[in-house]
Amino acid sequence: MLQATLHPQMAGKKKEASLQASVMNQEQWEEILTTKGLTVVDVYQQWCGPCRAVVSLLRKIKNELSDDLLHFATAEADSIDALEKYRGKCEPTFLFFGVSGGELVAVLRGANAPMLQRMIVEELAKEKLVMEQGSGRKVVKDLGLLDEEKREEEELQQPQNEESIIVPASKSYTVAIIKPDAVAHGKANEIIMKIQDAGFEILAHEERTLTETEARDFYQHKAAEACFEDLVQFMSSGPSHILVLSQIEGTANIIPAWREFIGPADIEEARRENPESLRAQYGTETLFNAVHGSADSDQASRELAFFFPNFRTASDAEQDGEEERVERTLALIRPDVARENRDEILAQILKSGFTVALQKEVMLTEEQVKQFYFQHVDTDYFPALMRNMTSGPVLALALARKGAVHLWKNILGPSDLHKAKEEDPECLRAKFAVENEPINQLHGSANPEEAERELNFFFPQQRTLAVIKPDALEEHRDTILEEIQGRSFTVAQMKETVLSREMAEEFYKEHREKPFFTQLVDFMCRGPCMMLVLTKENAVEEWRAMMGPSDPEKAKETSPQSLRARFAADILHNSVHGSSNEQHAEEKIRFVFGDISADAAPTADSETSRAASAEWPGSSGDENKGISRSTTEET
Repeated sequence: MLQATLHPQMAGKKKEASLQASVMNQEQWEEILTTKGLTVVDVYQQWCGPCRAVVSLLRKIKNELSDDLLHFATAEADSIDALEKYRGKCEPTFLFFGVSGGELVAVLRGANAPMLQRMIVEELAKEKLVMEQGSGRKVVKDLGLLDEEKREEEELQQPQNEESIIVPASKSYTVAIIKPDAVAHGKANEIIMKIQDAGFEILAHEERTLTETEARDFYQHKAAEACFEDLVQFMSSGPSHILVLSQIEGTANIIPAWREFIGPADIEEARRENPESLRAQYGTETLFNAVHGSADSDQASRELAFFFPNFRTASDAEQDGEEERVERTLALIRPDVARENRDEILAQILKSGFTVALQKEVMLTEEQVKQFYFQHVDTDYFPALMRNMTSGPVLALALARKGAVHLWKNILGPSDLHKAKEEDPECLRAKFAVENEPINQLHGSANPEEAERELNFFFPQQRTLAVIKPDALEEHRDTILEEIQGRSFTVAQMKETVLSREMAEEFYKEHREKPFFTQLVDFMCRGPCMMLVLTKENAVEEWRAMMGPSDPEKAKETSPQSLRARFAADILHNSVHGSSNEQHAEEKIRFVFGDISADAAPTADSETSRAASAEWPGSSGDENKGISRSTTEET
């Protein structure tokens, strides 16, 4: 058996050495591939060393699973012939090997802790099943090592190993969770039997332990509540049972039926008002209340996407087979053709059935090009790509339609211009090739996973400040909050407060010289209002559109479904407030909530954002410094 050899960087760290075997040469590599069970190998180069960020996670997984079939190792690509293709790569890479003989069964790129933990648990379970049944393990190829065209061919040949969950269009559905407290007390099977006896149909059932990150994401809508941290710790403390339920016979909507069946969230209330409910029978206190149910259909849809991404309704499938689901992909029109041919290319995009969901023009720095094209930095053509991408504004588009990724790649044609011109002269890359320029002028994401990464680079999550004013808070608070979540906003911060006169005057200081200023301040101080930080792509404009025009009469004419059209009394008492642009949003967020951190991941906006933030005033009283401000802030 392989002995754990200490790397110079690991000298004196016996705990880490015993956790991850250090593989330094070809002989040790061949030996570790004979290890029985699942071996997860962190492949690295000598200049950067192993991925230190995941060591504590691996130790936690090892301690929690305490399984002799699970092994961890680090392998230095520079000194191992079998790993030659991994030299020159700067992204953390984890290779999963199963069964004796060293079969590659999974690959993960990037230090994505939740994904790494999930894959380890899932691949170990598969490994045990193979060993018990004596069947073969499905071997995979590391597609990241192939060039674009070969990778596309391999992806097309890969079997789809997850079937969609199809629900008839006539049926409603919801997510149910049997929480860790009920599972720990051995009540899961008993609860499932009662669910079935009550006539609910279980469409999908999965047992899994949520990571803290997953629990935070799932319960993000409760982030402002005092019990949030306790809830996160509880929900990640042990396995839960996740179910997709369809309605009982004769029920038009399963959600109220299921919520009635589980009872109120408060255990004492459940025991008093619905003693036969699941929470009354199995819950011990409000936090440990045994089961979860979606609050409404919008929440059910989000929760289904969270746990079961292959969930589909029959209306999304053809009678003789499934259609492709609506997805998004990134399209880039590079500077050389963006200047003269953008309108023609956009027309072709729309003609092909795409919706342009998001669009922006951006000047990229050299560092941003390196970040975006990190997989191509070491190629011969990268200098030409760098020169092209920094020569002028790039037009970035988020394209949406069914099968968007694959269709856009087909329309683009081969990435190699010679092949594009010879094999598919009608493709966009051939039609818009620039003379004497070796780089094609259009970019498309290679696969759905890459599309999400690339879209987040150019269209990162944005923050805006939303206020539910005193006139709307008492009567319409719940409706407005539900609609905010229904529009896929994340509520990052939320608090209810009564503004002092000084706070209200400072909050609306840009209106100080206007005749309605005193009335506005009086109104905002007369009762509690709700302050929220909303996050979403293009959050500022999305929230402004949802509010509608500041004058309710105009809102009723132009945006009858907007919040102000439905809930506002007049232009002063207009229910809600929203920042007029991203700079106003950040200033108001700091004023209300202080310096709360936003996602610091590098994006196409990061350089601009840092430059702008350096000029913003450091305190609410610093009125005469920094950037010039628009006077169009919404009242």
